[in-house]
Amino acid sequence: MASHKILVIDDSRVIRMRVRDMLPQGNFEVIEAKDGVEGMEAIRDQRPNLIMLDFLLPRMSGWEVFQEIQANPDLQRIPLVMMSGRKEEVTEKMSEPFEYFEFIQKPFEQKELIEAIKSAMVKARKPRRPVTAAGPVTTAGETVSLAEFQALQAQVQQLQGEVAQLKGHLAKVLAFIKQKLK
Repeated sequence: MASHKILVIDDSRVIRMRVRDMLPQGNFEVIEAKDGVEGMEAIRDQRPNLIMLDFLLPRMSGWEVFQEIQANPDLQRIPLVMMSGRKEEVTEKMSEPFEYFEFIQKPFEQKELIEAIKSAMVKARKPRRPVTAAGPVTTAGETVSLAEFQALQAQVQQLQGEVAQLKGHLAKVLAFIKQKLK
C-alpha cells in the first residue's frame, strides 16, 4: 500500500492520465476525480498528501473546491497545484502572487509539473493569518482590520445603490428625450 496519496481532480481523462504518467515512480497512489463534487469527497475520505486541481470543473468548479479547502484549517495544509489552460481564469478570482498554492498552465511538461509540486509543498507550510473578530484581512496584498473591511463593504453597497438610482434617472431622461424627438 502506498504511503502518499496524490489526488488529481480534472474533468479530462487525458489530463488525469498524463499527470499520472509524468509523476516519478515511487511510493504513492494516484487518486482521480472527474469533477469538483467527487474531488471534495475524495479529499474528505482519502486525505491526500497533494491535490492537483483543475480550475474549470463540472458540478462544482475548481474555484468552489479551492474555497472549501481554504475554509477548513485541516485541508489548508494539503499542498495544492491549481491547473488551467488559461491563467486569466484563475487571476480573475485570485490575485497573484499565489501565496498558498502553486499554479501550472496546461499543457505542461514533466519538469514543470515536478517544480510546481515542490513549490506547492513549500507554500502549504506557510503560516496562515487567521481572521478573527478584530483580526487582519488581506486583500490585494494589503492588510486591513475586519472593521475597516466591513466599513468598505458597506460603502460599496451604498455606492451600488446610488449607481442603480442614477441608472433609473438616466433611463427616465432618455425616455423623455426620445418622446420629445418624436
